[in-house]
Amino acid sequence: MTVRLLATGGTIASRLDPATGAVVPAVSPEDLLAAVPGLEALGPVEVDEIDRVNGWNVTPATMVRVARAARAALTEDGVDGVVVTHGTDTVEETLYLTDLLAGDATDRGAIVFACAMRAAGEVGADGPRNLLDAVRTALDPASRGRGALLCVNGELHAARWATKTDTTNVSTFRSPAAGPVGTMERERPTFRLPSPPRPATGADVDTAVALVKAYSGMDDRLLRWLVDVEEVHGIVLEGTGAGNVPGAVVPGIDHAVSAGVPVVLASRCWTGRTVPIYGGPGGGVTLEEHGIVRAGDLNGPKARLALMAALGVTRDVDALRDWFAGA
Repeated sequence: MTVRLLATGGTIASRLDPATGAVVPAVSPEDLLAAVPGLEALGPVEVDEIDRVNGWNVTPATMVRVARAARAALTEDGVDGVVVTHGTDTVEETLYLTDLLAGDATDRGAIVFACAMRAAGEVGADGPRNLLDAVRTALDPASRGRGALLCVNGELHAARWATKTDTTNVSTFRSPAAGPVGTMERERPTFRLPSPPRPATGADVDTAVALVKAYSGMDDRLLRWLVDVEEVHGIVLEGTGAGNVPGAVVPGIDHAVSAGVPVVLASRCWTGRTVPIYGGPGGGVTLEEHGIVRAGDLNGPKARLALMAALGVTRDVDALRDWFAGA
C-alpha cells in the first residue's frame, strides 16, 4: 500500500540553527521520512514537496494547492492515502479548506495531516511519532470517508473542529465543540465519532475574502476601506457572544451589502453557534435585518475559508445562507 506525502514545511521539517538560536525550515521530506523508525515497514511513501515554509507564511493559494494535490492523488491508481506535513500555526486552516475541497474524495483514501510543536533534534521531538501515526491512519480502511483529519499527540481531530489552543504545549490541538473523533490505540486508529458533514463545493475558490475581528468601540471605517480600497469580494466579521458587534459598525455592513459584498458573521467564542438573540444597535436580530450571513459554529479563520469556497459556488446571498447552514 502506498501513501502520497504532501510536504509544506513547518516545525516538523525544521531544525535549531546553532548560529542564531532560531528554529528554521531545514529538513527535506526525504530526511523527514528517514528519521521515523518503523515507517519503511508500512510500505512506499511517495513525496511531493508543495513548499518549505513556516506555518504562518502559508497562503490561501498554497492551501488550495494542497487541497487539489490531495484530491488528485486519490484519483491515481496505486495511491491508497495522503499525508500532509504542515506548520502548526495554520494547519487547522489548510486542513479545513482541504476538507471542503477534497473531503468527498476520502471515500477512496484518507487525507491525514501531521505536524509538530518541537523541531527535529529537540529532546522529545513529537514530529516522528505524529508522522508515523498519520501514515498508519492514512492506510487504515477505517479512516476512509471521514474527510480531512488531523493526527497529533495520539489523537485524531475532524477538520471542522480542530484548533490550536496553546502557543507552545505539545498537546495544543483541541476540538472544543466535540473532542477528538478518534485516538491511536495499539498502532491503529480507533474512531468514536463520525466527522461532521460538509457542503458541496466546486473547483473555483475566491481568496479575496477579509477577516475582521470586532472590538469594543469599533466603527465602520475598516469595513468601508475593505470594500472601497481593497475591493474584497467577501468579509467575515468575528463578533462577540452569540453574534453581536458595536452599533457603529452597522453602517459599514450596509455599505458592503449594498456593494454586493457578502458579510458573514462568526463569533470569537470557542463553542456555540451565532444565534439572533438581541435587538438594538449591533444586536444579532438587528444584524439579520441588515443582511448578514451567519457562520454557524465556525470560528473566524474557518468561516473565511468557507466563504472562499462558497463564493466559488454562488454569490447570491440567500444561496450563501443555505450553503453556510450546511457548513
